[in-house]
This record gives sequence, C-alpha cells and structure tokens, in this order.
Amino acid sequence: MPQIEAERGPKYLAIAEALLADVRSGRLKPGHRLPPQRMLAKELGVDLTTVTRAFNEARRMGLIEANAGRGSFVSGKSREGEVAPSSGAPIVDLSMNMPPQPVEARLRERIQDGIAGVLSSPQGLLCLHYQESVGAKPDRIAATQWLEPRLGVIPVDRVVVAAGAQTALYAIVRVLTQAGDAICVPDLTYPGLKAIADQLKVKLIPAAMDGEGLVPEALEELCRRERLKAVYCVPTIHNPATVTMSHERREMIAEVARRNGIAIVEDDAYGALPTHAPKPIAALAPEITWHIATLSKCVTPALRTAYVVTPGLPDTLRLAAEIRAMTLMMPPLMSALASQWILDGTMNAITSAIRKESAARQAIAHRVLKGLEFQAHPEGHHLWLTLPERWRKSELSIHARQSGLALVPSEAFAVGPAPDAIRVSLGAAQSQIVLERGLKLLATVLSQGPNTLSSIV
Repeated sequence: MPQIEAERGPKYLAIAEALLADVRSGRLKPGHRLPPQRMLAKELGVDLTTVTRAFNEARRMGLIEANAGRGSFVSGKSREGEVAPSSGAPIVDLSMNMPPQPVEARLRERIQDGIAGVLSSPQGLLCLHYQESVGAKPDRIAATQWLEPRLGVIPVDRVVVAAGAQTALYAIVRVLTQAGDAICVPDLTYPGLKAIADQLKVKLIPAAMDGEGLVPEALEELCRRERLKAVYCVPTIHNPATVTMSHERREMIAEVARRNGIAIVEDDAYGALPTHAPKPIAALAPEITWHIATLSKCVTPALRTAYVVTPGLPDTLRLAAEIRAMTLMMPPLMSALASQWILDGTMNAITSAIRKESAARQAIAHRVLKGLEFQAHPEGHHLWLTLPERWRKSELSIHARQSGLALVPSEAFAVGPAPDAIRVSLGAAQSQIVLERGLKLLATVLSQGPNTLSSIV
C-alpha cells in the first residue's frame, strides 16, 4: 500500500508520486504485482477513477506495465522525461517546446494502428513510392479540410505539404529573399528562423513588441528605413513571449504589409491549440501571406508534417521547386497517416487531449510559480518568465543545469539585446509529477541568489 503524505495537489498524483518513491527506494522491485485498482481504492478511501488516473500516470512514466487479465506490474524501466548528463544526475527537461503526450491521446497505439491501416488500404503501397514535391493530392485535400475552420475554403493548388515547419520556413525564405535581403521580425523570434537567416545570409531586422506581439507602428517605421522583403510573425501564442494578437492587430499588420509591398510569413504553429482564437492573418490578407500550419505543436513532431498555404499558384510552384531541391518530398507514409487522422476525426481527438493536458500543466505552473513574474497562455505549452533582480540569464543557465534543470535563456530568441528572462516549456516532461518536481526545483533556485548556490571547490 502506498504511503501518501498530506500535501497539496490531486490525490491521483500523490498516489503516482508514492509509487515512484517506492520504486526508487527499492520497496517495489521489477516484476512486482500491484494490487487490483478496486482494492487499492477501497483501502485508500478514494474512488476508482482516482486510482485509474494514478495508474495511467505511472504507465506514462514507464513505472508499470499492464497485462490484460493478469493486472499491473512494476516494469523496472523509467521514462520520466529526465535525461542523464555526463555527471549522471537526472535533468528535468523544461527546454524542449513540444506538446505533452497524455495517455488519453493514445499516440503510441494510434500511430501503430494508423500506419497498419494506411498500408492495408487498397492504395496503401503507393505510400511507399516517390510522390510530387507539393504533396500527394489526397493529402493536400485533407489539409484544406484541417485548415478550413481557421482559414475558410482554400483552393488545393495553394497548398503544399512539407516535411515539418522548419523545412517549409527555409524554403519560403529561399523563395522570398536573396543573400543580403532583410526580413522584419519581432525582437524576440523563433531560433529556427535565426539559423536559417544565418545560413542564407539574410538580415533579420528587429521590431518592438508589446502585449499583443509585433507593433504595427514599429513595422511601418522599418518599412520606411529598410528595404524589407517580408515580415515574420507568430500571431497566436507567440514563441517565446506567449502573447496572442487581437483581430484588430492582425488587420493592422496586414495593412502595413500591403501598403509597403512586403510579404507576410505567418507561423501558425500553435493556432490549433486555443479553444478560441482570432482568424489567422492568411484569412485577412491571403494574397500576400505565406501561412505555415504544423502538426508538431498540436499533435506530435514525429509526423514531420506541415501545411503551407501560399498566396497563389505561381508561389506554390516556386515553393515546390525549392522543396524538391532540399528534401524532394514529404515522407508519404507520415502524410498519409496525418490525412487519415484528419478525415476520421482522430486529429481533433488528439489535439483536444493535448489541449486539456496543457491546461492542467499550466495550472500546475501557476500554483508552483506563484509570486514569480511570467506570461502564459492557458492552453499553451510554455511560459515566459522574467528573472528576479538577483539573477542574470547567463548565471541561471549554469546553476539550473547543475541543479538538474534544462532551460532556454532569452539569448536563443533575441534579435538584439536579450532581456533577463527564460522560456519554460511544460510539455517535454513525461508526466505531471515530473513537471511539478522540475518547477518546484526552478522556484527554489530562483528564490536563492547565485552566490548561495555556487559550487564549493
């Protein structure tokens, strides 16, 4: 029977935490059979649903395995979202900005069953062949269905299926610019774009942000001073600042771009997550907007699937030519699986489970980090935390690693001077228990001064 201490938080997490402690201490050995869930619920004085959720959490952590007809057993393995550095100490990953993978999403089973279903279909073997660089016609049609609630009806000839948003963004920058050209970006921007610009010798010109993201007046001023080719933005759940542009702000950005003859590159990585969000800029200014919608943040990065909606057919052909030179095509088996999930409703079910899990993790973060200054979206994967005055970002990165935390400092995002802030990602930890432990450790580190935590040599 687990020894559950009186503490804040849901009872199911306390049960799973007790199970983790007993496995670590050796009280429970690999192969040990756990009591039936109904018996455990009766002994602990809780309902069966609470114990079932606790066991699901433990399975997600890799602590136990279920055997149909025989019960649950200690697995002897651990997948707690921790990685062991060279020192051997566990590191809680708060750096990788990926969606959580709740048990309710059933990703492992759905991927296995989905691929088997695709290959066993009458046209299944075609998914093992070479395909067009724009993507197979059925996958482009499925993409229009996935995007229609946000963008409205889209002609298929404006859709390109790409092997992830990074590939799509690289190809778009290649289409729009040459070496020496300039793109306007928020002064905090996606590190992947910084890497692309560095490789292609494209200048990123920062514009000021406020509580809604990119400031239209700042963009207008840069258009007067610089010969910009495009403006890049993440209107919904900005990475890393978490802010979302209002409908009015999006219209203003579109109008500035139209008036000055520049393209808009809209990175809508998080657009499918919020229950309610303004229409994308591509729905307001389709003739000048390159819209990127990836499945990496709302389903899983393992699919490596992104959909690009171009301004028109000539742009689609130019983008396809760049993709052909870079990657030839989207992996057809993964795009077919994504299409199947879109058409049978699985995609929406997975996104809904991830949205619910993200909201639960945000609630944990707000409870554990209470008193600290940070911004977050209630259905997003990350938060943007301003460091207390005693800390500087360079010092925190070192101490956090030594304390067992992986974080991303503001330098990764800054185009220009970097603020004293960090992005804290909530999705990589494989369970809410591991996440809460990591956040508590972060709160403890931040409550101390750098000198207090310095190593003794």
